[in-house]
This record gives sequence, structure tokens and C-alpha cells, in this order.
Amino acid sequence: MRRTPERLQDILDAIEAIQRYTHQGKSAFENQELIQVWVLHHLAIIGEAVNALPAELLEKKPEMPWAQIIGLRNRLIHEYFRIDPEIIWSIATEDLPPLQIVISRMLVEIDSRLS
Repeated sequence: MRRTPERLQDILDAIEAIQRYTHQGKSAFENQELIQVWVLHHLAIIGEAVNALPAELLEKKPEMPWAQIIGLRNRLIHEYFRIDPEIIWSIATEDLPPLQIVISRMLVEIDSRLS
């Protein structure tokens, strides 16, 4: 079973993986199926990792849309036919940077308590 710091690092790794390809721009995202699948896969990883984090950790950051992140994962896996590429692009380019900051801070806080 993965521990909380590992889950947090999974989220950061998935965000960085998404950013490696979204920096090519929206046109590349729209025209390259592999980039779309790459982004969707890593968004699902983020949702799965968030879902496995302890509730008390998530409660420390109530401003974050944790339920929506988990809900996106569920939609990507179970309702893939309802995925809107425009919304996915917006999430990947606008919503992930603030999440990256919050998760990075959480990881630093946990690491400092474990040291």
C-alpha cells in the first residue's frame, strides 16, 4: 500500500507529465490523439491518488476542489464518452498549476514532520 508522501509524489509526477506535453499548445492537444490520451491517463492518476489521501489531510485545504478532482477521475474511467476536450484542456492548463503548488506544500510539510 502506498503511503501518503508517495501518493502526493504521484500527483506531482502526473502533473509534470501532463505539463511536458501541454506546453506544445492547444493545437497539438487537439490534433494529436496520443497527447489527449496521455493527459487523460495522468488526470485519472491524479484523481485516484487524491481519493486515496487521508480525509484529515484534505480537510486542511478546503479551498481545493477535492471532490471534483475525484469526480473527474470517475468520469474519465466510467463515462469516457462524455469527455469534453475543451474542459480537459482548461483543467490541464489552468487548474493543475494551483494544485501543484498545494500538493508540493503538503509534501514538504509531511516530509518535515517525518524528519
